[in-house]
Amino acid sequence: MRKENMGKSKVLIVGGTGYIGKRIVKASLSQGYPTYVLKRPEIGLDIEKLQLLLEFKKQGAILVEASFSDLQSLVEAVKLVDVVISTMSGVHFRSHNILLQLKLVEAIKLAGNVKRFLPSEFGIDPARMGHALEPGRVTFDEKMEVRKAIEAAKIPFTYVSANCFASYFAANLSQMATLLPPKDKVLLYGDGNTKVIYVDEDDVGTYTIKTIDDPRTLNKTIYIRPPENILSQRELVEKWENLSGKKLEKTSISGKDFLASMEGMDYAGQVGVGHFYHIFYEGCLTNFELGEDEEEASKLYPEVKYTRMDEFLKIYL
Repeated sequence: MRKENMGKSKVLIVGGTGYIGKRIVKASLSQGYPTYVLKRPEIGLDIEKLQLLLEFKKQGAILVEASFSDLQSLVEAVKLVDVVISTMSGVHFRSHNILLQLKLVEAIKLAGNVKRFLPSEFGIDPARMGHALEPGRVTFDEKMEVRKAIEAAKIPFTYVSANCFASYFAANLSQMATLLPPKDKVLLYGDGNTKVIYVDEDDVGTYTIKTIDDPRTLNKTIYIRPPENILSQRELVEKWENLSGKKLEKTSISGKDFLASMEGMDYAGQVGVGHFYHIFYEGCLTNFELGEDEEEASKLYPEVKYTRMDEFLKIYL
């Protein structure tokens, strides 16, 4: 074991080839943690996933084979480490595997050696979304089901609420159905002044790994709320206009009309509209103060130089 790894927890990342998972693997390796990545035999002919796993191996990660259809293999994988981080996908337009984590909870319980489990969260805090609209509330309900199982099994945990991933919410100036900044017109939700929190995905990885050996984050929810990235949609649009040197034509849609746009959409679209409504009309990311079992990542780790959104947007010019 390399000297810088001494005293650091061994980490198993489940879902390491996924969108946020690969960033957590990268952060774990760069922060000098002994990093194990789950390799599922069901990978089949998915060459991109396999090559990514082999790339991690080249960088020093240890690949561990286990399957969700073989509980004992999961138990054996978990026994190798101190901390388990799950990044199973919870977005409906990709794949939705949140409840698969119940098998992981079972494996951790049987293994009995894990000092910390971070389930797949990384978005809106589901504990604050008991009022969420159908059909999008399924995401929050399922995450809460996993939380209940973790807490019932008395597994030590950290929940990470990372708010809005910048590549999905900032690059497109928060427009639905595109990942690129609009060229001429931008749709504002209501008056566009609701505060939202945009976070660079690599920063999500960095902050997540920072929490795993930190006693201050044990059995707590950690919110990633970098102060300079708490912006309204209007402020985000303004940053883009300043960078691009071009003013966009702005139209506004009322909350009622926005919700009515769900009609005729496919299931994933309806889920998306519901989530956007909670974020951009209700302000569900910013309309509360943190409680006693909650911490803010940029305050805990002021040494992290997080990416500001004007810096983030430059790549799209």
